[in-house]
Amino acid sequence: MTDFTTHAAVPTAQASRYLQQLCKHWQHNLTVEFDADHGTVVFPRDARGASHPGDALVTFDAAADALNVRIDATSAEQLDGLKGAVARHLDRFAFREAPLSFDWQ
Repeated sequence: MTDFTTHAAVPTAQASRYLQQLCKHWQHNLTVEFDADHGTVVFPRDARGASHPGDALVTFDAAADALNVRIDATSAEQLDGLKGAVARHLDRFAFREAPLSFDWQ
């Protein structure tokens, strides 16, 4: 049940590096699978005391000139929260380039 979806192509030449850093960071307390070019992170429905209808999935795909990010959420609030969390964490790892451009579609 993921009725709330958005995606963004975040311009960077370091997409694979940032994908791996994000996934390694989140694998300590979330379900994460990743390699150099693709990663998925599951955010539980009850993360941080929330009560969303279901778990959300964030997918990362590294391209030569961008990190493609897709968020599949189960509520508008979950979607907005994850857009912010992804942007904040990515900007932290990409501090030399930050703030990165997120054109959510």
